[in-house]
Amino acid sequence: MMRRYAVILAAGQGTRMKSKLYKVLHPVLGRPMVQHVIDQIKAVKVDKTVTVVGHGAEKVSEHIGNDTEFVIQGEQLGTGHAVMQAEDLLKDKHGTTIVVCGDTPLITTETYQALFAHHENEGASATILTAKAEDPTGYGRVIRNEADEVERIVEHKDASGAERLVDEINTGTYCFDNQALFAALKEVSNDNVQGEYYLPDVIEILRNKKEKVTASLTPDFEETLGVNDRVALAQAEKIMKKRINEKHMRNGVAISDPDNTYIHPGVVIEQDAVIHPGTHITGGSTVKMDAEIGPNSEVDNCYVGIGSVVKQSVATNSKIGDRVNVGPFAHIRPESAIGDDAKVGNFVEIKKTVIGEGSKVPHLSYMGDAQVGSNVNVGCGTITVNYDGKNKYVTTIEDDSFIGCNSNLIAPVTIGKGSYVAAGSTITKDVPTESLSVARARQTNKEGYATRLKNRQKD
Repeated sequence: MMRRYAVILAAGQGTRMKSKLYKVLHPVLGRPMVQHVIDQIKAVKVDKTVTVVGHGAEKVSEHIGNDTEFVIQGEQLGTGHAVMQAEDLLKDKHGTTIVVCGDTPLITTETYQALFAHHENEGASATILTAKAEDPTGYGRVIRNEADEVERIVEHKDASGAERLVDEINTGTYCFDNQALFAALKEVSNDNVQGEYYLPDVIEILRNKKEKVTASLTPDFEETLGVNDRVALAQAEKIMKKRINEKHMRNGVAISDPDNTYIHPGVVIEQDAVIHPGTHITGGSTVKMDAEIGPNSEVDNCYVGIGSVVKQSVATNSKIGDRVNVGPFAHIRPESAIGDDAKVGNFVEIKKTVIGEGSKVPHLSYMGDAQVGSNVNVGCGTITVNYDGKNKYVTTIEDDSFIGCNSNLIAPVTIGKGSYVAAGSTITKDVPTESLSVARARQTNKEGYATRLKNRQKD
């Protein structure tokens, strides 16, 4: 198989975004748009990827990490100049180099693969990824001859009336013979109004040398969208959301209102799961079969087990077991684990806590830094008092315990197996196994005292 390389152009600041965040780092469904490009390119199995960075180079490289090598375009002098920055890493390579913009997050692996295959099967020196546009205004037109060969690319402002009627447009993505690319780049001139070196000029240079230039037409114009402003960013997110939701539905997931359901690319959802409107499932979340999420739930980087329900709740970086009921209006904070058949009810907050199998925290409670065993019942209003202003401490509630309503468990403290804590208690010492702990002031009734108070108030 021919060797393959990739150059990703990600140096632009993106002034039309009107943002302090660098253009290619703007997220599309939670992932920087340049990361989408890299992920799709990586799936084609290229031998080396080089990303050209400029504005915000440190931030861009920090987000991308080790998925690519980097070169810096110190001055933004055009797309041709950007590709020139990769010469030292690629000039001695033989094979095919794809050049793609970091602001085109919707192009799929399948399209990249088809572009590579077309280019290599044709034995071309250059292949342009093209698309048919209903309204090609503003796009460079791909002009073919009578033999259907690509002759040149004409920018909209330079096109004649007849050329402007052409609806096949240049998407800005190309495949090149690597040696031909860097040889032609040496001949690209900046003799133009902007004083920049344009990559499309390589096409004309190769044609003048009688090199073969072809075009690979993608049937989906939408996926070639370049994101240059906030409007296009919203369009890209909408298109990707639709694509992802349709994939899940075709795999057997029930999504009743896909227009109002947001699922990130890295999410795994098994068949017969049900996703209700207003739900966001993000990060590397996994939702197992027969689970039900929403409406209006946020599940970020969580595992949700078989048959579990997360209703109108927020869960982050945690594991939810099988047949668990969460919500409504529960908050499961990071590093928590909810065991099978457990319940986390309304207005309950769980933080860095393990809830054992079959245990219940039904409502209006806070469990922070706690280890809760199996078959434990935590009464309404119970709080683990885990923070002394400087340090966090652990509360342990062992199996089969019963915690009465409005109890304060002052950590570090252990409630022994099978024990009871009376409602309204403030527990500061360990409770032995199979014990009843009552830690509250003795009730005193002063008969007639209320009448005396009322009489004083009248005086």
